[in-house]
Amino acid sequence: MRSSQSVFSVGELASRAGSKVETVRYYERAGLMPDPPRTPGGHRLYSEGHLKRLVFIRKSRGLGFPIEQVRELLKLIDEPSHTCGEVKALAMLQAREVERKITELKRLRAALNQMAVKCKGGSYTVDDCPIINALFDGP
Repeated sequence: MRSSQSVFSVGELASRAGSKVETVRYYERAGLMPDPPRTPGGHRLYSEGHLKRLVFIRKSRGLGFPIEQVRELLKLIDEPSHTCGEVKALAMLQAREVERKITELKRLRAALNQMAVKCKGGSYTVDDCPIINALFDGP
């Protein structure tokens, strides 16, 4: 196990976080990852703190938090005057968004199933396909 003084290349950081180098660079450009110190030769040196932050960002994104909300969560962490209640409010907001998406996905599933039920399938021509016809119908 490495000590808290360990440093990583961007490739090792990405690998340890289950990410890609391009993702690390993206989060740096988005301002979610702090700039790492550099060697005299210009190579970036990432720390355990960078790794911990990258894992946090990836888990947050995995829960569907958009970049702006991840930025807000990180702000709550970086500025000690914030409370757990503020974090909970963001989590509840995201839970409502997930619920909205689930409702929309259920609606889409029902629409697709309804179109599929009308389709005879088989070797009928595409011109007679009720799914194709439904997709051409007006809004």
